[in-house]
Amino acid sequence: MEEPLDQLNLANPVFATYAIAAAIMVLKGVAMSWLTVVRLTTEKAGLLNPEDLRKTPFNPDPNPDQLGPNDRVNRIRRIQQNDLESLPYFFAAGLLYVTTMPPLWLAQVLFYGFVITRFAHFAAYYTA
Repeated sequence: MEEPLDQLNLANPVFATYAIAAAIMVLKGVAMSWLTVVRLTTEKAGLLNPEDLRKTPFNPDPNPDQLGPNDRVNRIRRIQQNDLESLPYFFAAGLLYVTTMPPLWLAQVLFYGFVITRFAHFAAYYTA
C-alpha cells in the first residue's frame, strides 16, 4: 500500500498537476512585482519611501509629490498583496491535497480552476 508522502513526486500525475499550477502561480507573483515596478516608473508617482526620491535613470526628476498616493499604482499593489495573502494557502493546501490521493480529473479541475480564477481576479481588478 502506498503511503501519502510517496505521492509527492513528479511520477504522480496529481503531483505533477499541482507542480504546474504552483509554478504558474509563482511566475504570476513574480510578474506582479515587475508590473508594480513598471507602473511606478511610468506613473512617476506612488513611491512609498523618502529614499525613493533619489535621482536615478528611472527617476531623473525626483519630486516630493511622488510620495503621494497614486490610484493606478495602488491598484497594482493591492492585486499583488492579494496574491501574497492567498498563494501560500494554495501552496500548502494543494500539497496536502495531493497526499489524499484524489482522482486526477478532480485535482486538475481544482488546481487549474484556481489558476484560472486568479487570472480572472487579476483581469477584473486590473480593469476595475
